[in-house]
Amino acid sequence: MSTLTSTPPESSISRHADDADGAIRLERQLFIALLGGMLLLAAWVAKLFGIESTVSDIPALLGALILVVPLAKGAFEELREGRASSDSLASLAVFAAIANELYLAAGFLAFFLWFSELVLSRTAWGAQRAIRELIELTPDIARVVDSAGAEREVSLAQLTRGATVRIRPGENLPADGIVRAGTSNINQASLTGEAVPIEVQPGVSVYAGTTNLTGQIDVEVTAVKGDTTIGKVEKLIREAESAKGRKQELIERISAYYVPIVLMVALIVWFFTAKSGSPDAKAVAAERAITVLVVTCPGALLIAYPTAMVAAFAAAARLGVMIKATRTLESAADIDTVVMDKTGTLTTGKFAVSRLAPADGVDGATLLQAATDAERSSNHPLARSILETAQRARIVANPVLAYRELHGRGVVATTAEGEIFAGRGAWILELNPDAAAQIKAVEEKIDGMSSVHVMAYGRYLGAVGLEDKLRRNAAEVVSKLRELGVRRVAIFTGDRLAVATRVGQAVGVDSIEAECLPEEKHEELKYLMSKGHRTLVVGDGINDGPMLATADVGVAMGLSGSDIATNSAGVALMNDDLRTVPFLLEIARKTKSVIALNIGVAILLAVVGLALAATGRLYIWVTPFYQAAAYIFVIANSLRLVRFGEEFAASEEIRRQHESVAAAKPGRKMLTLPQ
Repeated sequence: MSTLTSTPPESSISRHADDADGAIRLERQLFIALLGGMLLLAAWVAKLFGIESTVSDIPALLGALILVVPLAKGAFEELREGRASSDSLASLAVFAAIANELYLAAGFLAFFLWFSELVLSRTAWGAQRAIRELIELTPDIARVVDSAGAEREVSLAQLTRGATVRIRPGENLPADGIVRAGTSNINQASLTGEAVPIEVQPGVSVYAGTTNLTGQIDVEVTAVKGDTTIGKVEKLIREAESAKGRKQELIERISAYYVPIVLMVALIVWFFTAKSGSPDAKAVAAERAITVLVVTCPGALLIAYPTAMVAAFAAAARLGVMIKATRTLESAADIDTVVMDKTGTLTTGKFAVSRLAPADGVDGATLLQAATDAERSSNHPLARSILETAQRARIVANPVLAYRELHGRGVVATTAEGEIFAGRGAWILELNPDAAAQIKAVEEKIDGMSSVHVMAYGRYLGAVGLEDKLRRNAAEVVSKLRELGVRRVAIFTGDRLAVATRVGQAVGVDSIEAECLPEEKHEELKYLMSKGHRTLVVGDGINDGPMLATADVGVAMGLSGSDIATNSAGVALMNDDLRTVPFLLEIARKTKSVIALNIGVAILLAVVGLALAATGRLYIWVTPFYQAAAYIFVIANSLRLVRFGEEFAASEEIRRQHESVAAAKPGRKMLTLPQ
């Protein structure tokens, strides 16, 4: 099973506990806010009835002090971390009002500032809770089966790797694992975004959070809690909230200068207003300066980036696109060059032996026997296809005494009779230059096919020709990439030039680099990047690892790809639908525009509010609501991203339904709906 590299998050039990603690903490804060509010209300009523200010000011002062404490705590944390920001300015404004004996104004200011923060934090908390519910599908209890077949229920925290769990129809899987008994249909939509169930039987990998639909299955656990694929997805979305991309770092650098500038502006406003000469000039000056401090709090600016990123990560996860870092999503917005592997990326990677091309004087059975002996220990797609063909031909592989694999070249297997070499024709030619004419003659027989050349015990035997199918949407994806402004689409492959050319012409790429060793692919990619190309690489194999790690954005075909490829890449596709690659670019660009709009509106509202406050056109009572409006806009604008891609998912579901209908009615032509 392919996994994402990250540290395990807490279990679902602790997640539920965190949610409960968050709700209790929020209720306590609301109680304090209401207590302070009642004291302020009492002071206001006392003033209405003409009670002396020395009496009415007491509840007002108490209310202000109660309500300013949370703001002061936030300010202390900001100052301790060396980043004076929203709470610092708000606290300063309230204390300034208290110092000027504006107790009721200070209290109401603290009340509205804090209360609006609570309401908005509850809104954001609820939104994040809704996002997490997209992936919090792992049950808290697992049904463990012992060696005698007896069942017992354990909490997810007690479940360990190697245990066998039983999942009945209608239940969600508690962990990743391998089916050991039973057959069923599994709905993996929560992980891959694909609504069509997959059939599972013994030996098939299954994943936590997916739903068992039809039969009872026993699963050997391979990953639990945060180590599961869906657990790591949750970790990625959680990290998106606190991660810092380039834009967020820029915002924080700006905010370092922001507070001193605001303080300077507030002092200037106070100075010139106090010198106006009117009888109550000092009181007016203090109120205007305090209003400036409040209205310019940069809270909306600071959440402009993380709220958008959390929403974008959740939208991508819904379609099976797992993004590991916010910087990766930022980079995806500027891609102009896409490099794709061939086997398993543009093609299905499911090879079938199409032709045996033995050398002169060699029969096909001898060639297939040697190829089977050489490839029996390999996990390469070509090797698996050869072994399946040998099994159908009732050829039994001979024991292998030693085995080694040379990446990008082939394999060497040692049997009782000697060494067998199987791999690229160029490699065999290096080993046996005398076979050049034979290799050339064999390659003419399998022109346009992938091939495995075989040399056994010093003699060249010929080659096995294999073919795999082009992915259904490969040409559509390349066309969509061009619509999105990608200037160059290339194929980098270790396969033969004739095979790569056939695939490249079918999908319409710009360039092809064939018969490349892994290090040659890597060097070619670095050359493109040195020329200023912003690159995205899509691959699925071990040989793609260096490219995926080096590219601006590496995309691994997650569930079908190798662990090394997935761990090297910044993005993992949990399904094999290449159309999620253009979707990645689209959501990256949409996120970039949403963040830009968030930042622009937050700065504009701050500047307009500053102008209004400095000229006395914005009353101190209005400023908390003015601040809340900025917060609401940023959060609402960011949450638009959560629904991004719903049209893509809907069109895919319609297409699958039509395919199912067509498959159920043989002899009828299927009408392909426009995507």
